[in-house]
Amino acid sequence: MKKLLLLLISFLIGIGLFIWVGKMVGWQEIKMAFSVFTGWKGLVIFGLTFLIMLFGIWEWKVILKGEGINISFWELFRPYLAGYSIMYLASIVLVGREAFRSYVLKRKNSVPWPKSIASTIIDRILDFTIELVFIFFGIIFFLLLVGFPPKNLAMIFGGVFLISVIGTSFSYFKISKRESIAKFFIGIFIPKYRNDHTPLHVEHEIFNFFKIKNRYMWKGFGLTFLEKLVKLLRTWLLILFLGKKISLLPVVSILGFSYLAMMIPIPANLGSHEAVQALVFNSLGLGANIGAVFTMISRGAELIFVLLGAFFFFRLGARLLGDSFLKKNNNPN
Repeated sequence: MKKLLLLLISFLIGIGLFIWVGKMVGWQEIKMAFSVFTGWKGLVIFGLTFLIMLFGIWEWKVILKGEGINISFWELFRPYLAGYSIMYLASIVLVGREAFRSYVLKRKNSVPWPKSIASTIIDRILDFTIELVFIFFGIIFFLLLVGFPPKNLAMIFGGVFLISVIGTSFSYFKISKRESIAKFFIGIFIPKYRNDHTPLHVEHEIFNFFKIKNRYMWKGFGLTFLEKLVKLLRTWLLILFLGKKISLLPVVSILGFSYLAMMIPIPANLGSHEAVQALVFNSLGLGANIGAVFTMISRGAELIFVLLGAFFFFRLGARLLGDSFLKKNNNPN
């Protein structure tokens, strides 16, 4: 109930921010900018968004192969998109995507819990690491191009980035030393699970994956980086389609701030992404209205896959629940 209430509150905050940005920028200006985006340009953005999804699935497949599990690309397609829709629409549920994908692997493909859970956590670590790189360079390039933002804004973004860097650095330090993080957090936050060895087995799988000599780790990083490069290309082309000439450094800044905005737990980043990009685009001399339209078009391209993922989520969920019900009836003891 608490999570549902938080989801509702965060969604309402997002709607409020969305309306505020629209009024600040001007709905008419946004409408005019949208009119530029038609026909083949829309297909290009849609195609690049689909390519981003394919790289994400390929990355997950490589992670599983590194754990000794071989599942076909298209068999991972549905649970990946279903998980993506959960992350997109219910971002307040921090591990919803990972939990669902792990459950599908266990129930549908008989993948042991430690390996199924570890594969989704490794996927998140790879994504987050490369995103932090883009955020870091995005902020640096933004400061070089524009200068320092207002103090309060700098403190908010700087604080979020610093906490993320410290958390990621701590995790990699522990992984390199093969020191348990799970024991530390279980002991503090959920001591009743202290005797449950599943988290330790999951952690062991993660440690094994992040060995320097593991070629699957480097493949995973490579695919994640390629995925982000496609997103960088989509960002650059979308801005060009909206009638603005732009060089590489500002594009990196815009993508970096997109990833930073995604850390705000609001469903579909509604409002928060518009607010951030309106500020960034305006500071870069591209116009706040272009920043708002940029986020809306990006979201529109992603929403098609979110809706497809939601369909897979309900279909897979219903099928798995049905299978569990039949098993219980067939094995009453």
